[in-house]
Amino acid sequence: MTRPVPPLEPTRELHVPQTAERRLPNGLTVLAIQRSSVPLVEVRLRVPFAQTELAPSALLTQTMFSGTADMSTVDIAAELQTVGGALGSGADPDRLLVSGNSLAAGLPRLLEIMADVLERAAYPADEVATERDRLVDRIQVAQSQPAHLARVALLKRVYGNHPYAVQTPEAADVKEVAPELLRALHGERVHPNGGILVLVGDVPPERMLDEAERKLSGWGGDGRLIELPPVPALEPGPLTLVDRPGSVQSSLRIALPGVPRTHPDHAALQLANLIFGGYFSSRWVENIREDKGYTYGPHSVVEHSIAGTMLTVSAEVATEVTGPALLETWYELGRLASLPPKEEELEQARQYALGTLQLGMSTQSGLAGLASTYAGYGLRLDYLAEHAARLAAATLDDVAAAATKYLAPTRGVTVVLGDADRVEGPLGALSAVHREGVRQATGLTEVAEQETTGGAGPASGAAAAGSAGA
Repeated sequence: MTRPVPPLEPTRELHVPQTAERRLPNGLTVLAIQRSSVPLVEVRLRVPFAQTELAPSALLTQTMFSGTADMSTVDIAAELQTVGGALGSGADPDRLLVSGNSLAAGLPRLLEIMADVLERAAYPADEVATERDRLVDRIQVAQSQPAHLARVALLKRVYGNHPYAVQTPEAADVKEVAPELLRALHGERVHPNGGILVLVGDVPPERMLDEAERKLSGWGGDGRLIELPPVPALEPGPLTLVDRPGSVQSSLRIALPGVPRTHPDHAALQLANLIFGGYFSSRWVENIREDKGYTYGPHSVVEHSIAGTMLTVSAEVATEVTGPALLETWYELGRLASLPPKEEELEQARQYALGTLQLGMSTQSGLAGLASTYAGYGLRLDYLAEHAARLAAATLDDVAAAATKYLAPTRGVTVVLGDADRVEGPLGALSAVHREGVRQATGLTEVAEQETTGGAGPASGAAAAGSAGA
């Protein structure tokens, strides 16, 4: 006998832990949060690192922990193992991130090793050569993947000449990076001023702050801070069709306007996006995955960066349904932008948004990641409680207004990567089409301008889809 599903429990108020904060004389801000669930400590160091030199920046993150004046990469790994720890680095267009963890008792040694690398990373020639070859291989593999090519085309279409337009270095450029360049880049860009260190774990906050000050006060440097210009406003225009001959799938990408986390519309836009395509129970997923079977995993997400925010819509569909899938996508955007959602849709999206906030803070690692991310935008964890309150208070009118303002398909930029000879006709029936070609030579990806063809644009596509149903 089947039993009815019990109703959801009321959403609990979001309580954020206390954060102790200290700014060190060298300009590094340290945030410490005690979380005693397990005897571990999580470390996240965020250093401003706007990537104006893509190839050396990418290789620097791969080789930072390859040795210091006194320790080899094997020595570093062995020392970290003695405290049950690990450290690694990565970068995005805005920051260099050093992350790791250890047993709580091992925090002093973990910070000591991290400080040694920050102050005296050696970039040995043999380690650099090995990691350089690996990075070249990864780039070349990525340049054969449709999802990567679609992302590259979307970024160039959206950002134009802004530094965000190119976020992956060319393999040929990486091959030219020498250890001396990495050492110079490290000395110039990896410095504490403006950096933020987050510590979360089973250690009293004041003790964590004291340990960070003891171990990291010697880290210095007078390198420059680079501030990126604001991103350009989205400029709607013809659909960009990037030709990938013989492709059995098409990659659909749409960029729509977004707002920063501090904007009054942010909570309402987040809820509107969830209703459209931001989680599995959304309208778009129900339409093109569950009902029509056009794709497996469509998804939309609000992407935040220091210089600007956009909402991206992504799906991989079979070549033969490229036109219908885009038609239904524009239809769902247009429907939400022109008609308010139902109350039950809003409540379901609200529960999901509030629940994911609770889950994100439930582990030491998640809490450290959230605190580091928000600190990079000048926010502290108190923001999460305020954002949760705004999510809980958002009305149907608020969400409908945000959808109208930001999700109308005519406000967006659409890029499709696929077999142009097979999909240009169906797409041209929906929109004007600007066709480009992807060419690969010696590991380089080039986009060659061809021609513009086709019809009337996203408005006609969304309107035409109205007769097709949801």
